[in-house]
Amino acid sequence: MAKKLNTTVLKKFRSFSLKILDWKRVLFILVVVSVFIRFPFFFRDYIDRDESTFILMGQSWVNGYLPYIQLWDLKPPITFLYFATIIKLFGKSFFAIRLFGSFMVALTALFTYGIATKITSKKVAFWAAIFCVFFQSLFGSLQGVMSEHICTLFFVAALFILFLKEEGKWFFTAGLLLGLSVMTKLNMAYPVLCLGLYFFWEGLHKKQIWTNIKYLIFMGIGFLTTVLLTLLPYYLQGESDIWWKSIVEAPLAYSEGKFHSPWKTLPYVGTIAILLGSGYYFKLIDRKSKQIRLLIVVVVGILLSYIQAGKVNGHYLIQLYPFVLIPLAMAVAKLPFITEKYRPLIIALLILIPMESYLEYANIISNKVQKASFYNGEGIDVPRYILEHELETKNIFFTEYHIGYWVLGVNPPTKAATHPSNITREELFPYMDNPRKTGIEELKYIMDVVRPKVLVAREGKKIFDKKLVEYNTYIDAYLKKHYELTATVGRGLIYQRL
Repeated sequence: MAKKLNTTVLKKFRSFSLKILDWKRVLFILVVVSVFIRFPFFFRDYIDRDESTFILMGQSWVNGYLPYIQLWDLKPPITFLYFATIIKLFGKSFFAIRLFGSFMVALTALFTYGIATKITSKKVAFWAAIFCVFFQSLFGSLQGVMSEHICTLFFVAALFILFLKEEGKWFFTAGLLLGLSVMTKLNMAYPVLCLGLYFFWEGLHKKQIWTNIKYLIFMGIGFLTTVLLTLLPYYLQGESDIWWKSIVEAPLAYSEGKFHSPWKTLPYVGTIAILLGSGYYFKLIDRKSKQIRLLIVVVVGILLSYIQAGKVNGHYLIQLYPFVLIPLAMAVAKLPFITEKYRPLIIALLILIPMESYLEYANIISNKVQKASFYNGEGIDVPRYILEHELETKNIFFTEYHIGYWVLGVNPPTKAATHPSNITREELFPYMDNPRKTGIEELKYIMDVVRPKVLVAREGKKIFDKKLVEYNTYIDAYLKKHYELTATVGRGLIYQRL
């Protein structure tokens, strides 16, 4: 009798838990989890140097300069539009930039949930979405707002539409979103191309080629509409050439850089291939499912883009997580049922996953006690020191913590110095219309002609990549001869020109 009662209660509980997994409640849960994990990082000066560069580019746009005109970075303009919009609406607010980044992560996870519900149960879809938040927010420099966060949201929204609808207007809408994704991060052109080839192949296979070609035309029109809209403001200002060089030609030149090689991507590409291949081999993933094939096609496209770039940073993987987590969650769900005695261990592991967040909560509380501010990091403390001690701000060179330009309201010394490492990427100079031809020439121009009154570096770290011996030899000797170390703020070194 007791056993029967327990079974009845368990069935009712499971039925209730499935009913509450409608999209509104799921979105609420995902927002709460995303904000909780990412909240303590709202107050950090910078989490990844790329995010700092995006902020500078966004501020320049707010100031009236289109991307690539005053400052320059190797990303399409929609990346900078996100930051420009937040800055225009909320001013110079780390909090607003990171808060809306958290909402973006939650929305990406929601679309992941929506896609997964078309293939598997709501329970499996829910956990795939939860882990989508985890993997887009933890383990490295993912707590900031990266271009990968933005482009992945647009792509997963487009794929959700393609899962649900088969009408021309919806393919057009998906094309608009795919265009936004590519105009945020150019490598997403590879999965877009793979999707197009897949729909063409499917049309041949199912003998509905003209129907699929019609859909592809609608999708292509939507895609081109987005791309041309990003070109329009440049065309109106007579700057179409710099749009083309910065968005198309520069990324191709970057992929041929001296530190890039397809072989470096093999650990990542191989791991994903083994995981998905094992799922197929052991029949944990349904190889006959059209939806699964679509996910795999997207994954293959993204992996091909990594191979072409010859480089995989940790934040690049943000693009993969939604599309990989769904089939992996389905595979795990088919494994033998986890007995009750292991559930406390699983719950404990789930609680421990956001350990980075717990440590950062402790960090901001400590900073509040010591410095009377939740906002922390040398990118904030160094500019504060400079202002308090009335040091030069208009002619300053941040070789590290370059978010300091934004805090102080000034620009980098040259266009090539927008992101400090771009000084050494001389293969990009022709595409940013830089008058200097080599990185050393650019560095000498900054030090000998611009002559920064203040230079900021980082303690215990070479100013340039340790492989770039010529650059470091030059700057070290120059600092020793022409500058003195005025102060050390945290790990920030403040040099003043003699």
